[in-house]
Amino acid sequence: GSGDNGGDALYAGARLARRGAGVTAVPVDPERVHAGGLGALLAAGGRLAQAVPGRADLVLDGLVGIGGRGGLRPAAAALVERIPAGATVVAVDLPSGVDADTGEVAGAAVHADVTVTFGAYKPGLLIDPGASRTGALRLVDIGLSLPEPDAEALQHADVARLLPAPEASSDKYRRGVVGILAGSVQYPGAAVLAVAGALRGGAGAVRYVGPAADAVLARYPETLIGRGRVQAWVVGPGLGEGRAAEVAEALADPVPVLVDADGLRGLDPQVLRARPAETLLTPHAGEAAALLGTSREAVEAARLSSVRSVAARYGATALLKGSTTLVARPGGGPVRVNPTGTAWLATAGSGDVLSGLAGSLLASGLAAPDAASAAAYLHGLAGRRAAAGAPLLALQIAESLPGAWRDVRAEAADGTGHAGHRL
Repeated sequence: GSGDNGGDALYAGARLARRGAGVTAVPVDPERVHAGGLGALLAAGGRLAQAVPGRADLVLDGLVGIGGRGGLRPAAAALVERIPAGATVVAVDLPSGVDADTGEVAGAAVHADVTVTFGAYKPGLLIDPGASRTGALRLVDIGLSLPEPDAEALQHADVARLLPAPEASSDKYRRGVVGILAGSVQYPGAAVLAVAGALRGGAGAVRYVGPAADAVLARYPETLIGRGRVQAWVVGPGLGEGRAAEVAEALADPVPVLVDADGLRGLDPQVLRARPAETLLTPHAGEAAALLGTSREAVEAARLSSVRSVAARYGATALLKGSTTLVARPGGGPVRVNPTGTAWLATAGSGDVLSGLAGSLLASGLAAPDAASAAAYLHGLAGRRAAAGAPLLALQIAESLPGAWRDVRAEAADGTGHAGHRL
């Protein structure tokens, strides 16, 4: 490209040429090339070519920078399609074709093995579909004065500050009692998994309401059965159909309510906006599409704007589940991008555990955006611990949560857990 990204790639090529590498620069437009970078490359022994070589060990992508919008132009897209198979691809600042602000991809885009970005992480590098094209991400601080971020990513130190710790005078109500309205005859396991997430997530006690009480008690005999005093509700996992009245009853309780899965059907934005307490919605892409009246494909293609739209439309904190989980506040502000997790978390019941965990943090007194963000972070860490590079079961995620808590607190205490990233 002709801009600064192209110049950076040319200067990097010049350094490689001085070390003895054979370096060829292929411009999108031979009449518009970064003059300083090209001069440095040619002086170092590099050369300019009109066509992409058929073989390369390393490809530096400097086609477009963060100002690129709406997809690559045909000439640039043609170069992307000709990147030699087997070459290691390093992107300058971001993979060309990825929208820096949203992660959206319109047409051809570079699939990088490594992306070296400058000044601050760009949201599009951490949000799919752009994240899947970023590869290993490296940040270089170049002393920029940064504006307020569009997105932020919590780290161990941030989450450690959020996690509640019992005091000597604590009882179960001070620690938080969470009510779980989940499960059905068809899906009793959803209730067990949501209860597991809440208990392992630090709840002082869990009250279960639903037809799967026998299954819940068989696994977790400490569970309280039936309605009673709670500090938060989790509503929806495995409910099935015909339970709208029970969902409405929970939403009428003046405590924070997390709504997931089947509980998300038919939600009335006006009812949620009128609630005196916070509401947290935790859809996956298909459920978010139903909430917004659009297609799953549209949500997946524009995850950042979609999670913001859910939060704004329903006046609730929204957690959009996926390979990169996002959390948006109803009043706007930076979207939180969860940096933890593993592809093995894509397993049945994983979201039920997350709901119970987030509900326990709501019951402890955390604000909905913090409860959602901390829950997603711990859930991702627990998934990594449980999987260890192999398939896992959802219940293993719940059982790994105490270890994830300990990891977060330990690393934050010894100073190895860094503060959150601006994006």
